[in-house]
Amino acid sequence: MNWGVWFVALLGLALAVLWLARRERAATGLPAGRLVYADTTRWRPVERPLFSHTERLTGRPDYLVQRRRDLIPVEVKSGHAPPGGPYTSHVLQLAAYCLLVDETYGRRPPHGIILYSEDADQVYEIDYTPALEEELLSVVDEMRLALSEGCAPRDHDQVARCQACGYRDACDQSLA
Repeated sequence: MNWGVWFVALLGLALAVLWLARRERAATGLPAGRLVYADTTRWRPVERPLFSHTERLTGRPDYLVQRRRDLIPVEVKSGHAPPGGPYTSHVLQLAAYCLLVDETYGRRPPHGIILYSEDADQVYEIDYTPALEEELLSVVDEMRLALSEGCAPRDHDQVARCQACGYRDACDQSLA
């Protein structure tokens, strides 16, 4: 048996598997770096949610990618990117993940990433600035106040959104 032929065949197979894995990762739009957290069974078992004791927030970013020492939250949104850039709610959701990463891992992300699944070229890198963190905390405070006063009105007129909501059975404003 010629070991050289076997070696070349195994090397070719290994390179093909590596190429396929890189192609699949590139198709997701994930940035370069080591994947350390995934809220999808596509890559690994679903992780526990991140939790902030300080702000009493919890959440699961779709992915956390490690680049050098930074941990970058990545949020994947279905559908097309909005024409004027990401929605404010998407940016604030990403900011919440940045806050959760900072508290959970003790590393403040310099930015987070929003990907729109229908537009692979629409990747938004959102800087996690002190001003964005302040805006997030202000909105969270407003939401908590509205909930405590029992006056948190529905903020949309989308039947499909109400049909997909986990609170529709208990909501007195549901459109579903």
